[in-house]
Amino acid sequence: VQLQASGGGLVQAGGSLRLSCAASGGTFSNYVMGWFRQPPGKEREFVAAIGRSGGSVWYTDPVKARFTISRDNAKNTLYLQMNMLKPEDTAVYYCAADPLSHIPTNLITLYDYWGQGTQVTVSS
Repeated sequence: VQLQASGGGLVQAGGSLRLSCAASGGTFSNYVMGWFRQPPGKEREFVAAIGRSGGSVWYTDPVKARFTISRDNAKNTLYLQMNMLKPEDTAVYYCAADPLSHIPTNLITLYDYWGQGTQVTVSS
């Protein structure tokens, strides 16, 4: 499966952005999908994941109550709605697909397919 992330940009603290990840070349509903991010000078880290049907989700604690992951299997698209953004959310955001799991996972090693990343910059 090929993944194309979009929707990043520059936003002030407290603002919102919606990231999208368009999938092609595979059966989208066969994958657990996740969002990861890589802040400047740091390692890539888990943000959120969603199960194959969209019925289960998992968030890292720093984004709970601010970010919402969702998917539209009919449109082969994954989303990340980000509200109340903070400067520490600044990072390159990546979408990824896990072909083996059936429930959301934060294990980066299970995600075999990755999008190219989209930059999110939050100014203070």
